[in-house]
Amino acid sequence: MTRLHLGLALALGIAMVASLHIGLRTYAPGTVLAALRGSEGQDALIIATLRAPRTLVAAVAGASLGLSGLLVQQATRNPLAEPGLLGVNGGAALAVTLGVTLFGAGTLLQIGGLAALGALAATGIVFGIAALAGGTAGPATMLLAGVTVAGMFASVTQLLLLVDETALETLLFWLSGGFADRGTDLLRLGLPVLIGGLVGAMLLAPSLDALGLDDDSARSLGVRVVAVRLGALGLAALLAAGAVAMAGPVVFLGLVAPHIARRLPGSGGMAGLALTACLTGAIVAVVADIAARLVVAPGEAPVGAVLALVGVPLLVALLRQRRGVAT
Repeated sequence: MTRLHLGLALALGIAMVASLHIGLRTYAPGTVLAALRGSEGQDALIIATLRAPRTLVAAVAGASLGLSGLLVQQATRNPLAEPGLLGVNGGAALAVTLGVTLFGAGTLLQIGGLAALGALAATGIVFGIAALAGGTAGPATMLLAGVTVAGMFASVTQLLLLVDETALETLLFWLSGGFADRGTDLLRLGLPVLIGGLVGAMLLAPSLDALGLDDDSARSLGVRVVAVRLGALGLAALLAAGAVAMAGPVVFLGLVAPHIARRLPGSGGMAGLALTACLTGAIVAVVADIAARLVVAPGEAPVGAVLALVGVPLLVALLRQRRGVAT
């Protein structure tokens, strides 16, 4: 772990502590500490059962999406790629909606399993379309296929929810993406996926570093290009599925966090960058969750809307940058 990682870990700790204190009502450090120690009262109940769980879920989901986005971008060599834009989040959301509306799924294990299957299926569909179009790893083809598939999944999801009003009431808040009203039980699903994804990214790191050059150069270094790419995308899909199961389809975080991580000096190769993306994603998610509580107080804004305020300008800047390179 480098100084950068230690600094990011400290920043994440500060953000998480701030999340326990700041909201519609701001609490003193003594009140927060007493609540975490098990004191009673309304303030303690809010801190221990609402703010603490949402803070932990935000950190784990943000880290998962940050790493997922990094893996997708590295595997496709496409800086515009992220799980949401490639249809992964939409596939997971559609699978969960199908499970709830058609089969009555509702347990944590069922939702997590459906999200994982939906994310993996979306990954396969997007890359299948790209392969049929003759652009197996072409960034433009991947992005176009992902946006198309994501739009199709979103339309089917909305249709199912309109048909089943009960499911609409159950899933509407979840489908908007966010960390409020999430329980710590969700961490039993998301945390092991995050740890496994990070370990897998570390194991694939040398091959992914070589893959960042081009396929021919990677093959000349002994990298099994297809296997590494599929492995990275499979890990990215599982990480996105874990995040979706915890927080719903949170958009733009998988795009923003890797780009911030790449611009921070001192990450090193892919192994260090994977850890940087995790910490960056967690920080962005926690800070965005705090902002979501404040921007429309006394109400609460969807965290996806807050992230879009950062993600959309970044996406436009990247598109302009790529246009400048192309000309």
